[in-house]
Amino acid sequence: MNDYLIRATALDGRVRVFAVDARGIVEELRQRHQMTPTATAALGRTAMAGLMMGAMLKGEEKLTIQIKGDGPLGQIVVDANAHGEVRGYVTHPETDLPLNPKGKLDVAGAVGEGVLYVIKDLGLKEPYRGSIPIVSGELAEDFTYYFAKSEQTPSAVALGVLVDVDYRVKAAGGFIIQILPGLSDAELSGMETRLSRLPPVTSMLEEGLTLRQMMEKVLGSVQILNQMPVRFQCQCSRQRAENTLVSLGKEEILNMIEELGQAEVICHFCNEPYRFNRQELQEIADKC
Repeated sequence: MNDYLIRATALDGRVRVFAVDARGIVEELRQRHQMTPTATAALGRTAMAGLMMGAMLKGEEKLTIQIKGDGPLGQIVVDANAHGEVRGYVTHPETDLPLNPKGKLDVAGAVGEGVLYVIKDLGLKEPYRGSIPIVSGELAEDFTYYFAKSEQTPSAVALGVLVDVDYRVKAAGGFIIQILPGLSDAELSGMETRLSRLPPVTSMLEEGLTLRQMMEKVLGSVQILNQMPVRFQCQCSRQRAENTLVSLGKEEILNMIEELGQAEVICHFCNEPYRFNRQELQEIADKC
């Protein structure tokens, strides 16, 4: 099955659910950025959070997640929108750490301490900006804290990436369960108990469970509002690469012509190279 995302409700609309199966997207990110398993897990978890948060938006609204930690991974940046499109990168995709004491990929060690930012472009004059200190570095807990503190919405967030011995992504998925007004203490307690006993998301996906079946393990009956395909999508283009060169100024472009005779602009998000020969650079310089 191709990557997809569901929006759903449960318990008579008092719980809102988002869940995503994104193995293909995370594998594409791994290949594009030539990432180690630790970096794949970190960027993959953030990208899936971005996809689900993007599904909370409308129309042409979009968001950017920036995780600025002091760990060896550097910065994690993810862009997502309401159409199920996502892109992202990490500063140091080569980061590789020993497994943590639980025998898992040490995402927290790679991320380190710092701040998680969410910037939403809602079509207003100024974008919405929310931020929280990184509380765990494992990322699911950090997004849980973000929803509680920045959006005042009690949420349970799970994010998982399973990497095979050959570095390929075997499974990748996650969910966000949000508590809306009206839920009784007994209902909340029961949900928390089921969540505590829930197997890892990647284990359930490997077993062949659908996103609906995963959510039914926590919430019983769920009502699917919509299901949508999700995909990696970058907005870079040759014209944008040319604009980047123009922004350097005529003198810098002429120096490139003299010293190198060519230029290459590589997109951070997709690693696509855009090459310009001497003649093309001269034409760009003439426009400056």
